[in-house]
Amino acid sequence: MYITCLDLEGVLVPEIWIAFSEASGIPELKRTTRDEPDYNKLMNWRIGILKEHGLGLKEIQDVIAKIDPLPGAKEFLDTLRSECQTIIISDTFTQFAAPLMKKLGMPTIFCNELVVAPSGEITGFKMRIEKSKLATVKALQSIGYDTIASGDSYNDLGMIEASKAGFLFRTTDKIKADYPNLPAFTEYDELLAAIREQLKK
Repeated sequence: MYITCLDLEGVLVPEIWIAFSEASGIPELKRTTRDEPDYNKLMNWRIGILKEHGLGLKEIQDVIAKIDPLPGAKEFLDTLRSECQTIIISDTFTQFAAPLMKKLGMPTIFCNELVVAPSGEITGFKMRIEKSKLATVKALQSIGYDTIASGDSYNDLGMIEASKAGFLFRTTDKIKADYPNLPAFTEYDELLAAIREQLKK
């Protein structure tokens, strides 16, 4: 029995922090998990920049409200969900993901929680579990599932490499060069075909 695990940002929706960086005019916030493998370090750095500029959850949510799924993402996800159990495993936060899930047809997502002060200031974050993507895939395997995984960033590599089949999707040239053993795709049709091929096995 297979279950497919997908990353969210960069795979199904645009990168939230890049969109917010452009909207707020703060170029430093363009840094993502494609650039920084240490997620805790990245998030603490982001929270420091938000504090420095007096920005909080509301400002980010206002930007997220204008973000749509990547072209073809919902159709890909709808097709995949009709053929295979599918979940999204993301290092984003429920406060960011909720409106995007509505636009994607309410798929199941496992993600994290922001710690937000009454003023709206983001003061911290709670990770669901350490190395949440890899830990989730291993947990699914422990209850009898074979996993297929796809993502674009450093923090997806654990779940991709631990799965029965794993694919890079719209990743960076550096990650492709560093992990030449992992098939890399840029189009949803290619990714869907690769997942379908694995489902036959």
